Amino acid sequence: MFAVDVMTLASSPPLTDLILGLLGFCAFFFALLLATMILPGRVHQGFPQPDGAIKRYKLNGMALWVLTHMVVIASTLLLDLSLTPLITRWFWPLFIGANIFAITWSIVLYRGGRRRAPDHRPRGLIGRLADLWYGVELNPTFMGVDLKLFAYQPSLIGLHLLIVAFGYAQFEAYGGLTPQMALYQGCWWIYFYTHFRDEPGLLSMFDVIAERFGFMLVWGDLVLVPFFYCIAGWYLVDQVAPISTPALLAIAALFLAGVTVFRGANAQKHRFKLDKDTPIWGKPPELLGGRLLVSGYWGVGRKLNYSGELCVYLAIALTAGTASIVPYLVFLWLLVLLLHRSWRDDKRCRARYGELWDQYCARARFRMIPFLY
Repeated sequence: MFAVDVMTLASSPPLTDLILGLLGFCAFFFALLLATMILPGRVHQGFPQPDGAIKRYKLNGMALWVLTHMVVIASTLLLDLSLTPLITRWFWPLFIGANIFAITWSIVLYRGGRRRAPDHRPRGLIGRLADLWYGVELNPTFMGVDLKLFAYQPSLIGLHLLIVAFGYAQFEAYGGLTPQMALYQGCWWIYFYTHFRDEPGLLSMFDVIAERFGFMLVWGDLVLVPFFYCIAGWYLVDQVAPISTPALLAIAALFLAGVTVFRGANAQKHRFKLDKDTPIWGKPPELLGGRLLVSGYWGVGRKLNYSGELCVYLAIALTAGTASIVPYLVFLWLLVLLLHRSWRDDKRCRARYGELWDQYCARARFRMIPFLY
């Protein structure tokens, strides 16, 4: 009834749908932007940026996420609205609209950055293209909102709406959810909950501290994450035969182990950056050379957070079975990305810490996978 037909999905939507898709995406984006301005949130101090500046951020992602739940639930129960059309009719118009929006926003950021930084003069066409791709400014703001940090909201909330839409589609088509669809929905819900619970940890991420905000991050946030990361949902809607209970439990265990390591390692690093005396696993943190943390996850492996993240996405892909490789594309994409990033991080840290980094590598022998890598 809802089988994935690549030719149908890729067929050109009518022009009217394309226009409505663009308008719908703009409405979604600016509604979240307005909500983030209005909703309360705790103010957190950021970490020193390359120029030494320290910003303060109002974080209210959890409030936005909860508000989205309330709107969806109220619309379903009171207005009999459904999210199913997000994938049956509006997926490609919204996808095209998100691309148009991302390109337009990147150009606006580029021109605004050049105007606010008149001394920034890139060399030739290559330099201008690099500025468009990577961005000109580190932290562009609009009415007090840090736009780079805000971009996580339409990215992840948009992804969650598409994921829930697959659940709506299966329920409406078959009268219920299969165990694997329920697990798919539950895994993603836990993923989003832990993200917004740990939202202050974003402030210690390299992207927030040191990456400029241009097309690379804009397109990744607004297009790649919501429209690509939900790909397993297409293969779950029509899987009416339930998977076995042992397989269900094994996938759930893999996901829970992955999200625990992923969020736990990142939280340890963030708390350590805030306070080098904060206990880790109930004990005072152990430092190497007074600078490098060798307690908790960071004393076992140098990038166990990446390993946990890979387990999360592998488990989510496994909910769709093994009949096609397509649900595993997100996992494979992240595998290549994170392996390269771990190599790049190792190179950067070796240049920064010198012999101390060699000592740390001897202590935390494993890069990502204990006893293997």
